[in-house]
Amino acid sequence: MKTALFCALLLVITVSCEWVGNTPSFGDDFVTYTIKAGQHEVEKNVNTPFAASSLRFQAVFDSSCIYSAAIPENQFDINKLYGFSDCSSQHQSNSARFGWNWHEGAIHIYAYTYANGVREAKDLGTAELNATNSFKITLEDNFYVFSYHGVDTKIKRHCSGGVGIAYKLLPYFGGDEVAPHEIKIKIRNL
Repeated sequence: MKTALFCALLLVITVSCEWVGNTPSFGDDFVTYTIKAGQHEVEKNVNTPFAASSLRFQAVFDSSCIYSAAIPENQFDINKLYGFSDCSSQHQSNSARFGWNWHEGAIHIYAYTYANGVREAKDLGTAELNATNSFKITLEDNFYVFSYHGVDTKIKRHCSGGVGIAYKLLPYFGGDEVAPHEIKIKIRNL
């Protein structure tokens, strides 16, 4: 009797629960982040707390990441991939994340930061479609160290020490324009 009651209770809990945040793909341990056409942010955008001194992850861009901007110069706007806020402030004051865009037939990867409200971006190279790419951001004194394809790139931070009260930053399309069609990016935390 107890076993049957337990199984019934487990079934009710399982059926009635809804996943909070972005749903894992379950075919692998990546999470697929979807930005719908006409939107900037991913579905179910939940910026979870972040307290580490580094962020390591892998990402896969598929053919949905190929796009043409409505205004040609916006093709060079940097979309945001993944990162974190910093210095116990909002992300447009202090943050570090990787960015990307599609131009000249390739996904271009960027280090993208805000330090005391001043934005800086550095081109780090390209990523192949449907390939697993590894990324890492490390805090080092007054610098962010972006590691991509075996190359470390340092960019100045506004503060030193830990991130303080911070949160993760999920994929975001734009600049000025919204996603022209559905964009999907798979990310796996390491």
